[in-house]
Amino acid sequence: MRPDERKANQLRPISFKRKFTRNAAGSVLVKMGRTTVLCTCCVDSRVPEFLEGQNKGWLTAEYGMLPSSTATRKPRDKGKVDGRTVEIQRLIGRSLRAVVDLEALGPRTLWIDCDVLEADGGTRTASINGAFVAVVDALHALRKELPHTLDRILKDSVAAVSVGIVDGEERLDLDYEEDSGAEVDFNLVMTGNGRFVEVQGTGEEATFTREQLDRLIQLGQAGIRAITAEQKKALGSLWPWK
Repeated sequence: MRPDERKANQLRPISFKRKFTRNAAGSVLVKMGRTTVLCTCCVDSRVPEFLEGQNKGWLTAEYGMLPSSTATRKPRDKGKVDGRTVEIQRLIGRSLRAVVDLEALGPRTLWIDCDVLEADGGTRTASINGAFVAVVDALHALRKELPHTLDRILKDSVAAVSVGIVDGEERLDLDYEEDSGAEVDFNLVMTGNGRFVEVQGTGEEATFTREQLDRLIQLGQAGIRAITAEQKKALGSLWPWK
């Protein structure tokens, strides 16, 4: 029995509340179960030095957790960012860049900020899911300034989910209790057309077989299809592909 009595192949309830704040071009409050993340996308007319003069854009991401997002207060990052945070924000950036045509974007930078308000497992996957919706909203808000249409700048959608083996059972979308006790833990990132962006997997307390790996990936694929459907539903007429 799972802590929240879900079936092994069942996602937590997921929602996207768009335009959650006013200042960012794109702003989304994403919830996956109790995990809650504010994802914003701001657009800068400048690009990093290594891209100057190339007439192409960039996308980068930052990630953080509010002190009260966890059961025990998490101190704010001061000065040096911890290794986990660096790993997660790089993952978010890679995942979004996989579906953005940086040349079609033109010389501008998309800044993704993901701030965890409440953490109950899967904060990095929730961040990717919400950030994609925020990017679409941001690009739509600036569509008159862009050199191409959204369906040209965005090559595909992207979504992510966790899977794992807990108490010998293969499960989808782990919450914190499950994640902390998992024998095997995976994060999958995929595009809307079913291509893999990232597969992160670790045997935390056990090894796993090729057959288990295949089943976990199939479980994750089904979950990502469902998340993509929710992203599409949330964006409505702004979904770039008709």
